[in-house]
Amino acid sequence: MHYYQFNIGDYQSHTGHLSELEDLAYRRLLDWVYLHEKPIPLEINEVARNIRMRTHCESIAIVLQEFFIRTEAGWVSYRVQREIAKTGDKSRKASESARARWDANALRTQSESNATYNTGHITQDTVKTDICPPDGEPVDKLPDCQHQPVIDLYHQQLPTLRRVEVWNATRQGYLRQRWREVAAELSKDKPISASAVLDWFNDFFGHIQKSRFLVGKINGKDGRAFTADLEWILKPSNFAKIVEGKYHGTH
Repeated sequence: MHYYQFNIGDYQSHTGHLSELEDLAYRRLLDWVYLHEKPIPLEINEVARNIRMRTHCESIAIVLQEFFIRTEAGWVSYRVQREIAKTGDKSRKASESARARWDANALRTQSESNATYNTGHITQDTVKTDICPPDGEPVDKLPDCQHQPVIDLYHQQLPTLRRVEVWNATRQGYLRQRWREVAAELSKDKPISASAVLDWFNDFFGHIQKSRFLVGKINGKDGRAFTADLEWILKPSNFAKIVEGKYHGTH
């Protein structure tokens, strides 16, 4: 496809939390998918080269985790695939209509080769129908991020940490990213539900409660007390360090 509809309001409502580089990566990834009509390669370095962002693999990885689904064929967006299929269907119907008018007006003496010639427009999507699941069958689809339930678990498990009073686009984006990472990991062996991801976050917040540093019971290396909050916890580097137990020392 060399053209696709772009809803500015819809885009901004879903991407307001992205950094400038993440936003650029997402726009270029969308352009690449619509242009080539196939999954994004799994190898990040190859993706970075394809969209001319070779030194920004981290931003690309963040966007892929949040807005695309990892499959054996590559990273896909079911929404994009539906739009591609929809466009291909419109093109096919237009070609069939034109062919019907031609057949109705064609001379009976027209050669068989011309009479049976298929003028239908063939898009790449017509040979890649396995990428987009049938309607009503979200194969390998990760459960939607449950923002309020996660916030509630945070408050329940960590009552001494700062409460969430404002849930802006930046914080929403961080949680969506972490949710998808956790859901993708949990769904490697079998399909999972939102409750399974919530159970993971419940255990995760319980893990944080055991860190004297994160809950402000001991001072950091600079001698000052530190208390985490949900936004800090959900940032990529902090989240990974917490999972790895790097804030759970006994000193």
